Amino acid sequence: MTEQTSSTETPRRIVVAGGGPAAHRFADAMHARGLEGWQVTVLTEEAHLPYDRVALSKALTDSTVDLTLGAASMWDHDALNLKTGERVVKIDTAGKTVETAAGSTYEYDELVVATGSDAARLPIPGAEHVHVYRTLEDVWAINKSITELTEKLGRKINAVTIGGGLLGLESAAGTEQLGATPVVINGAPWLMNTQLDEGAGQALGRLIEAKGFEVHGGVFPSEILADGDGQVTGVLMADGRTIAADLVVVAIGVKPRDELFRAAAGEEPQFDLGPRGGVVINDDCSTQVPGIWAIGEVANFGGMCLGLVAPANTMAEIVADRLHGGQATFPGFDTATKLKLSGVDVASFGDAFARTEHALEIVYADPARGVYQKIVTTDDAKTLLGGIFVGDATPYTSLRPLLGRELAAEPGAYLTAAGGGDAPDTELPDDAILCSCNNVSAGTIRDTVNGCGACDGNAPVQELGELKGCTRAGTSCGSCVPMLKKLLETELTKSGVEVSKALCEHIELSRQELFDAIRVLELTSFEEIMAKYGTGAGCDICKPTIANILASQNSAYVLDAGRGTLQDTNDRALANMQKDGTYSVVPRIAGGEITPKKLGVIAAVAEQYGLYTKITGGQRIDMFGARLEQLPEIWKQLVDAGFESGQAYGKSLRTVKSCVGSTWCRFGVQDSVAMAIQLELRYRGLRSPHKLKMGVSGCARECAEARGKDVGVIATADGWNLYVGGNGGATPAHAQLLAKDLDDETLIKYIDRYFMYYIRTADRLQRTARWQEELDGGIKHVEDVVVKDTLGIAEELEAAMAKHVDTYVDEWADTLKDPERLRRFRSFVNAPDQKDDSITFVPDERGQMRPATAEEKGKVLIGASIPMRPRDENEV
Repeated sequence: MTEQTSSTETPRRIVVAGGGPAAHRFADAMHARGLEGWQVTVLTEEAHLPYDRVALSKALTDSTVDLTLGAASMWDHDALNLKTGERVVKIDTAGKTVETAAGSTYEYDELVVATGSDAARLPIPGAEHVHVYRTLEDVWAINKSITELTEKLGRKINAVTIGGGLLGLESAAGTEQLGATPVVINGAPWLMNTQLDEGAGQALGRLIEAKGFEVHGGVFPSEILADGDGQVTGVLMADGRTIAADLVVVAIGVKPRDELFRAAAGEEPQFDLGPRGGVVINDDCSTQVPGIWAIGEVANFGGMCLGLVAPANTMAEIVADRLHGGQATFPGFDTATKLKLSGVDVASFGDAFARTEHALEIVYADPARGVYQKIVTTDDAKTLLGGIFVGDATPYTSLRPLLGRELAAEPGAYLTAAGGGDAPDTELPDDAILCSCNNVSAGTIRDTVNGCGACDGNAPVQELGELKGCTRAGTSCGSCVPMLKKLLETELTKSGVEVSKALCEHIELSRQELFDAIRVLELTSFEEIMAKYGTGAGCDICKPTIANILASQNSAYVLDAGRGTLQDTNDRALANMQKDGTYSVVPRIAGGEITPKKLGVIAAVAEQYGLYTKITGGQRIDMFGARLEQLPEIWKQLVDAGFESGQAYGKSLRTVKSCVGSTWCRFGVQDSVAMAIQLELRYRGLRSPHKLKMGVSGCARECAEARGKDVGVIATADGWNLYVGGNGGATPAHAQLLAKDLDDETLIKYIDRYFMYYIRTADRLQRTARWQEELDGGIKHVEDVVVKDTLGIAEELEAAMAKHVDTYVDEWADTLKDPERLRRFRSFVNAPDQKDDSITFVPDERGQMRPATAEEKGKVLIGASIPMRPRDENEV
């Protein structure tokens, strides 16, 4: 152990070889523990301050993004010296010096080697024409090449990524965002096969192919083909196939940069190296030479070198602790992985492959939805050993900290995709690691929230941002942030502190408070709102929420005045995107009533464009398979025939389902069809925190299933009974009776009040059932406000609804009138007339077309065999 330096001695010199995340974390750890008596010099060959390699995908799609780690002001400390452009090329262990490529020599008392790793290269002909995915310069070069090639060739280019692991799939996703056709090549039998088992890998393959990725597997590339000018033209596979390519990125793994240890001065080898590279370290991260330490990807522990952020951070903290007189030891590698790839959730942790003797695997798989969830336990189904989640990774956040512990419920209860509702709410033990990247326990979080060991003289921490800053939890990959926020709120509630209802980190107001502020001040733009109530540029929480609030307060075209960039994908296209990248067309059929003539129009449109047609549970006809550029053509025919948008894409009223009622049915006591049509035409286009569904039944037999809807209306001999707060979904709820035997006018008045009160006070993405449950007083409170008007706002709510009804305009009719608005509906921005030929259909056995499967497209789902660092779950 190295003794702690006294402040009266000459500062001891620490040299850090390398300037990546591990090096930064070490410097930060030394800074946090105190630099008195130390002089730390960090030598990095790159021209940048240490940056976040985990977030490289952001720099791939936006070359202006700043990935700098931590505060740049840290390097202003007198005892911290960062030297950029200085690559260490030699260690002299006897003289205790290092030499750089620039010819400089630095003396050290302690040397920390954090040189990381290099991208592995392909030993095949033509490999000189490929890009790799490792540094900022690498991703900037890819971005530039795609932009220039697209402009030069005048078409959507084929960007081939060789490698189907985390890094390869992330690279492919980035090329897709830059406008290229993403193609993935790998020889493994399924995607991400180091982290995922076959079922999960196949599910991931189906999901990303549905996103437009082209996957080739089962065989390796043998040559990169290029023309005389060095322009890539294709990839020759070992089986003789040629895959068209305009650009090739290789992301097949990494190899430790251990050349310093191989070239260390001295006749005899001084360092032990692993069989696959990397310098062997002890559990204190020291090497075989006293005073020389290794951290990050260059360090071999237990026979492994891994490119993961969590162990690199832990190693850096251990060395800093040891240099300050501590006894910390490295516990081994945490291989947990969580990422979001093009909107697809993927996560794995622990013994994901059930290699433990007698391990049980509890699996839920839905190939049609591309969902796979697996929990691995001991043979008594009690102790958690690991898990894999694809398509729905909701349980990962709560399960990951429970690794190695007994579960609070049956394992199957955590398989949320099976329709059993939310995962059981489990209180984490104090020693459970909540943030694996920074090794922060639940107990540390609780102590910090309650003031023990917190900043500023043991003051309690009550804000998420402050909690992250104090503990570092949630500051790396970010996957633990939901659990961190939940633990913070739980501890504050226990302490009697009112929990913040901030919409997100950019807006401190709750959705309800923000709604009221926008309404009272009559704000009309995102910029106005952020200037007054927000900070920064916003995020994927506050942007669509603000767009929704603005739309619910006025009927202006939802994509005008900069609001288009705030909307979710479906709202931007005014259509629901399907699994293969096509869209559905859903015209409104109020109350399910339609004339034979209009049926004929739908049939003609579906026939003309080869669309799949289906009658839905909401009594509409959906047409599937339309390409983006076809949507205006299709809607022109529908609008001309008298149809309007059914808004199946929006957080708004979807349908009002009805039975045939007293007009035809011998049991009907009221005209349910007429009422359903009246309600649907009244509330059409009404934007709300979540989708809204209604039902009208003409008698107590309830054929319209009205009590399963947000608002249900059931006829009686004396009028209408009004039910509110019903939902289907994973946690269904029956609607509750609000008022009985209402006449038409009173019924509509109460519904006006109910909907507008919900829109004003519910949280984002909160269904009416959950909103009603959380109201103080529940259904009684709703009755007081809507029926008894105890708040005195009934007239105001009715006026707001009347304004919506008076100003409603069909979005698709408006779109078709404006050429500028129609410019949004193009598959390729740079080639407006080009169609997306990657979309493929096949005839179905029931006489209609459907999306082609991967096998029908002639491809095999594949994966990677090289472990990579985890990715931020918010990245796309």
